[in-house]
Amino acid sequence: MLVIVCYDVNTEDRAGRRRLRRVAKVCESTGQRVQKSVFECQVTLAQMDLLERRLLAEVNLDSDCLRLYRMADTRGCEVREYGRFKATDFEDPLVL
Repeated sequence: MLVIVCYDVNTEDRAGRRRLRRVAKVCESTGQRVQKSVFECQVTLAQMDLLERRLLAEVNLDSDCLRLYRMADTRGCEVREYGRFKATDFEDPLVL
């Protein structure tokens, strides 16, 4: 399934800047960055649960915001892209 992760971390202090880096590292380990604070992750249900737990361990729920959008059937999900970035299509064959 496709999961969209969006976050906004309060970086007014040093701890917030550290949290921002840690949240980004968790997301980078699972998916691809499509905007500064938005990631697309192709995961199983178990991987999504793990991703959610790892992210919740990093954010401060009193000052940060975390949103996860679960797209259960990517075939029914339409994504329109504009601009320079072109996402990797995980459904197509990967050629190395």
